[in-house]
Amino acid sequence: MNRQAQAVVLLLLGGSVLKASVTDVYLRYVREGLRPFLIAAAVLLVAAAVMTLWYELRQPDHHHDHHHHDQPEPDDDGHGQHGARVGWLLILPAVGLLLIAPPALGSYAVNQAGTALTGEETDHYPPLPPGDPVRLSMLDYAGRAIIDDGYTLGDRRVRLVAFTAPGSDGAPILARMVLSCCAADGRPIKVGMAGDVPTGLPPDTWVEVVGRYTPQRGSDPVSDVDIPYIRIESWQRIPPPRQPYE
Repeated sequence: MNRQAQAVVLLLLGGSVLKASVTDVYLRYVREGLRPFLIAAAVLLVAAAVMTLWYELRQPDHHHDHHHHDQPEPDDDGHGQHGARVGWLLILPAVGLLLIAPPALGSYAVNQAGTALTGEETDHYPPLPPGDPVRLSMLDYAGRAIIDDGYTLGDRRVRLVAFTAPGSDGAPILARMVLSCCAADGRPIKVGMAGDVPTGLPPDTWVEVVGRYTPQRGSDPVSDVDIPYIRIESWQRIPPPRQPYE
């Protein structure tokens, strides 16, 4: 692969990262706070690609000599050409990101990993803020229900936003992925449902539920860690949120 081809690959890669960064697509892959770093990296890639193309196109003699050296010698076994063809495969991820953005982690990832709540946390949970119902993150609710044994939840009504996923017994559960940095380290928070359980919904359907703490617990089939339940009083289907991760 000559330098012009390498520059094209860099340009496509940088353009795809830049496109994802200036829209909300990047939120499917990394935490929101990493946006400035993605934009900076994309701009550097695009600038490097443009400078390389400019340098190569303004020196035709150098380009001709470079192209001549790229040709296999009579005793070449063709491995050089094969390597160049393989190099072009680097374009595929960039083109895929430009044309078709993969979805955020969902129910499939939930069934492949154990809950992010290990039960080893020792943080003190403050009283719930005012409001009825009070909106909590899935991680906050799960921690208060399992680690704090529901003490700070009491009989308060809480609102959770999550997507549905099939549980170990086939019944739907609530889930949401938690990221430390990017989708590669995503771990699910799982919450079982009792009471007015949403039924007939396909996996990865986003819902907003209102309910109360229940001491009922289940076991995560992947990690054998306790998962909490919520007794649902009402629920509604909602569009996917702008930020799919916690």
